[in-house]
Amino acid sequence: MVTYRIARIPGDGIGREIISAGSKVLERAAELNNFNIKWDDYDIGADNYIKSGELVSEDTLEEIGKCKAIYLGAFGDPRVKPGILEKGILLRLRFHFDQYVNLRPIKLLDGVDCPLKGKKPEDINFSVVRENTEDFYVGIGNRVKKGRSKDELSVVRSLYNVKFNLDIDTEGSEIAYQLGVISRKGAERVIKYAFELAKRNGVKKVNAVDKANVLSDIYSLWREVVEEVSAKYPGIEYEFNYVDAVTMWFVKNPEWFKVVVAPNMFGDIITDLGAMIQGGLGLAPGGNINPEGISMFEPIHGSAPKYAGKNVANPLATIWAGSMMFDEIGKPAAGKQVMDAIQKVINQKKTLPQDMGGKSSTSQVGDAVAKNL
Repeated sequence: MVTYRIARIPGDGIGREIISAGSKVLERAAELNNFNIKWDDYDIGADNYIKSGELVSEDTLEEIGKCKAIYLGAFGDPRVKPGILEKGILLRLRFHFDQYVNLRPIKLLDGVDCPLKGKKPEDINFSVVRENTEDFYVGIGNRVKKGRSKDELSVVRSLYNVKFNLDIDTEGSEIAYQLGVISRKGAERVIKYAFELAKRNGVKKVNAVDKANVLSDIYSLWREVVEEVSAKYPGIEYEFNYVDAVTMWFVKNPEWFKVVVAPNMFGDIITDLGAMIQGGLGLAPGGNINPEGISMFEPIHGSAPKYAGKNVANPLATIWAGSMMFDEIGKPAAGKQVMDAIQKVINQKKTLPQDMGGKSSTSQVGDAVAKNL
């Protein structure tokens, strides 16, 4: 019997509870499909950072690199300044393992309340392919004010003073800047993934998101690559959409979309909107995918520290993320079985989490899904 070694990182807040519920379901599904899961547990997160000052070590990354995939809970803790855990651990994992695709299924399950009037499961069923390692998340930025080095001031002047005539030598003046970077290679591989996904699913159009009418330098390259890649897929059309227009059409006509591909920052924003129209963050999974390497799967919601330890969080997004993980490691039958069990629990209406109008605990919902496999 094949054994898959999976790195398990509960993280912070409700992470331990939702990962515990998800693990129970995945272990049962593996058993029913004649394979084993061996969990490699990593205590990475706020507690470890506060104790040791360490976020994630090179040795830990090397050990995780020996696993087949990563199953992740959530990061974030009020004791730690925002951004430290997210950048130092979550983004570090994504960048280290070159997980250049963030795959987000936007799917309204039967029996789930949708905030959009008149929309049904057949109207909300698409995927967003978000570029995951470039754009404005590459970490190139700073704040500059009087007193900084002359070299740094000259760089900022070259970037800004030509257009804005900013006097950063004046006492009290300050500039903050963040640079977005898109490479042809980075754009090409994620756009190709989107077209391959469309081809695999029999979809005839890919919607490409940008803001090329204003940020023309960076997103004109994005558009060029979309056109170049699309030429290799003659049966699939492409359509350019400005990000502000996409947010409107997600709400008004979500049925128009089947595969959407977006740069990192815009993809981050529109997928949270997608989570709401599919029923909320408790039903929103995500995959950070390297098709040639190690991928990581997680619910897209945060760590919800105020609910930690109360056993009330919705674990369905985490369980759904496990289904995606099975698909990626080559066990699609187990993945489908997990999704079918989630759907059964929702239809039965007996064991629903509190954010879906039920009274069941995190562990009870996990148990119900496992029993319905």
